[in-house]
Amino acid sequence: MSYVQDNLLPNEKVLFSAYVSWAIFIPAGIAFLGGIGFFLYYLNIAAQKTNNSWSGAVFLFFIALLFFAWGFILEIKAIIIKTTTEFAVTNKRVIAKTGFIRRRTIEMLLSKVESVSVNQNVLGRICNFGTVIITGTGGTREPFRVIVDPLDVRKKVNTIIEKYMQAYAEYQQQRMTASGSK
Repeated sequence: MSYVQDNLLPNEKVLFSAYVSWAIFIPAGIAFLGGIGFFLYYLNIAAQKTNNSWSGAVFLFFIALLFFAWGFILEIKAIIIKTTTEFAVTNKRVIAKTGFIRRRTIEMLLSKVESVSVNQNVLGRICNFGTVIITGTGGTREPFRVIVDPLDVRKKVNTIIEKYMQAYAEYQQQRMTASGSK
C-alpha cells in the first residue's frame, strides 16, 4: 500500500492526488543523447583507421561510456523519485512523502494552510510541470517539485481548503446556536 493510504486517520478520505511529471527523465535523456553523439563520433574516427586517430578514438569511446553511465544513474534516480513520491489532499490534511531509503514526510492540517503557490520555468510551462509550494501558518514553506499540471493542483487544493473552511464555519455556527439555546 501507499504511504498516504497507510496513514489515513479515522473518517479521512483522499480527495485529490498529484503526481510527479515524466519531465524528471529529461536529464537522463540528454545524457544518453550526449553518449550517442560521442559514440557516433568515435565510430567515425575508428572507421578512418589511421594510427594518429586511435588515441583520440579511445578517449571518445570512454567519454561516450561516461555519458551512458551518467544517463543510467540519472534514469535510476528519476525512476526512484517517480515511484516513491506521493502527494495527496484529504478531507483533513495535505500529505506528502518523498524518498526511498531516506524518507521525508509532510502532513499539514487544512486549517493550517495559508497559501498555495506555483513556480514554473519555461520548460515547465512547455511540458506542464512545476513546483507547488504549500505555505502553512508560522511561515512553513513546503515545496513539491516537478508536479504535473501545477496550476490545476493549486486550484483543487484551494477548492478543498475553501470547502473545509466553509464546513468548519457552519459547524462553529451550529455550536454557537446550540449553546445559545440552552
